[in-house]
Amino acid sequence: MRILVLHGPNLGLLGKREPGVYGTCTLSEIDRRIREKAAQLGVCVEDAVQSNSESELMEKIHAAAGAVDGILFNPAAYTHTSVALRDALLGVAVPFVEVHLSNVSAREPFRRTSYFSDIAVGVVAGFGPESYLLGLEGLVAHLRDVRDERA
Repeated sequence: MRILVLHGPNLGLLGKREPGVYGTCTLSEIDRRIREKAAQLGVCVEDAVQSNSESELMEKIHAAAGAVDGILFNPAAYTHTSVALRDALLGVAVPFVEVHLSNVSAREPFRRTSYFSDIAVGVVAGFGPESYLLGLEGLVAHLRDVRDERA
């Protein structure tokens, strides 16, 4: 089973950016933990990409069709703004889990709207870096259930 991990804008600043909101863990540490958890689950992280560019994230999503089984996605600020990324995910029909470090529902009102939650397999938010690991576990469980149903 192959998983793509996508991190949206400003997540490359983790560890320095607003530690009271996002913690002190760096993105490279989060990626390391995701890969370790993936190995424990017996799956492969094909790639882990952070981009501040909406178009680069769209290209990665487009390339995911037929190349990966699922996507673990923290759209970050694009959560509240990107119809284009939503359409890309709908277009490739690769199951994905939306993850957030902070509890976006407990923050500013504009952060309470997600363009992705209704089309995601699930959403995990508010657990800091652990959100990614919980999201990965849920995504893998979902993919295994789908595989078993087809068998």
